[in-house]
Amino acid sequence: MSKLLHTKESLILSTIEVISEQGLQGLTTREVAKRQGISESTIFKHYKSKNELILAVLEYFSQYDQAIIESLGLKAFKPIESIMYFVEAYVTYYENYPAITAITLSYEGLMREAELSAEVFRIFTKRITTIQFLIEKAKQQKEIPSFIDPKSLTDLIIGMERVVVLRWRLDNYSFSLKDHTLSTLKMLLNGLKIKSAGEIANVEEEWV
Repeated sequence: MSKLLHTKESLILSTIEVISEQGLQGLTTREVAKRQGISESTIFKHYKSKNELILAVLEYFSQYDQAIIESLGLKAFKPIESIMYFVEAYVTYYENYPAITAITLSYEGLMREAELSAEVFRIFTKRITTIQFLIEKAKQQKEIPSFIDPKSLTDLIIGMERVVVLRWRLDNYSFSLKDHTLSTLKMLLNGLKIKSAGEIANVEEEWV
């Protein structure tokens, strides 16, 4: 049983490696088999199709999601601190496993496959709804101004993270993904800290 699990995980890791190096368009079961030193038919003893293998990759990619979300409830964090913790957990994971970031940047291509779209949507939705929930709590606790739209701020945070990941890959991992992402996120969130209701009113007037 352990040998079977090891083989299946090895196939997943090789698939991630191929996607990272060659993109989705370069992913074939033949290439995965070549990297594993096995026949292509051996892959189909473990996974019925390429899409089933990719589904296993997506499960592997999101394996820590629930644990990260549950850990938020165990921390005595304010909402803004929870957002920082949530993002930090992912970028730490990505920095320690650069190839996995290729999955983050492949959502659109994966969504085009009917067999994969539901799982991609589930992963993406779970992550954005967690951040949006924390932003809504931050508004309730007056950590950020009331006029801030949670969906828009969520989009900014998710978009920022994806851009930094892409830049990191394009720069051949030459800087700290964790440090750059967190410093940018702090700059964004600190910019939202308004000291008084009067300042909030002034900002609202400027934005009208």
